[in-house]
Amino acid sequence: MESTTVLKIFYFAAVGLLLMVSLGILYLSAAEWRDRRRRDRDKRSS
Repeated sequence: MESTTVLKIFYFAAVGLLLMVSLGILYLSAAEWRDRRRRDRDKRSS
């Protein structure tokens, strides 16, 4: 009974970490896309 509790904790910790990493990658990708668009727009206007 006690080992299943530990396994559940590890499972939820792993899912939480995977979610945090995935969201971090998504955020960085969106920020890079936004910055690239801004740089391209600035090049065209000058």
